[in-house]
Amino acid sequence: MLIVLLCALGVGGATMVGGVLGFLFRTITHKASDAVLSFAAGVSFASAVLGLILPSLEYGGDLGIIVCILGIFSGALCVNLLDKAVPFAYKFAGLDDGGLDRRCAKILVFVMAIAIHNLPEGIAAGVGFGSGDVGEGLLIALGIAIQNIPEGMVIIAPMMSAGISPTRALVIALATGLVEVLGTFLGYFAVSLSSAILPFSLAFAGGTMLYVVSDEMIPETHGDGSEHIATYFLLAGFCLMLVFSVLL
Repeated sequence: MLIVLLCALGVGGATMVGGVLGFLFRTITHKASDAVLSFAAGVSFASAVLGLILPSLEYGGDLGIIVCILGIFSGALCVNLLDKAVPFAYKFAGLDDGGLDRRCAKILVFVMAIAIHNLPEGIAAGVGFGSGDVGEGLLIALGIAIQNIPEGMVIIAPMMSAGISPTRALVIALATGLVEVLGTFLGYFAVSLSSAILPFSLAFAGGTMLYVVSDEMIPETHGDGSEHIATYFLLAGFCLMLVFSVLL
């Protein structure tokens, strides 16, 4: 249990580390930002496949492939629905009526989306530990922590450019990391209570990560002429996790 607690704090704290780095290097070029985020996308993709989807097939038995596919699509659909909920929350909060500066409001909605995505990522880490394989859990947690650092970096500069104070921006970044800590414990206890849901839970968590990579991270890094360098950094992130999967 102690190692789960430490990893949960590490996974969530990585976002804060990224936030501090984002504050220090807030003048980073767009191309460099795309490269860093692509590296994180490669790490996340490898973590989803190596640490979640393949183990789901391993634990699933005769119906493993069916359970795995259902889990992947269920996880993706869940994040898709959460994404759709963000604009409704935005409108419900009265931000369309001038409640906040339009630019600032748009950025805060983006940060809210990051926080929502952090919940299933935390669940993914918790599910990894709940499977009983510490090495597998560490691989997933490490992958999520690595990709959380650039995630934390990319949300700081936009908030500050919109007029949000550095202190408040760092607090907001910390809050998005705490969501991940919560998700880690949710995933861990859910799987610990019933190993029967383990294959589906692993695939579900993997599906959430694959969705975020495909729907958010890759398009973000391929829209401003940096697609080639972004692709190579994605491959570098993927290969890094291949190395870690062998070492762990």
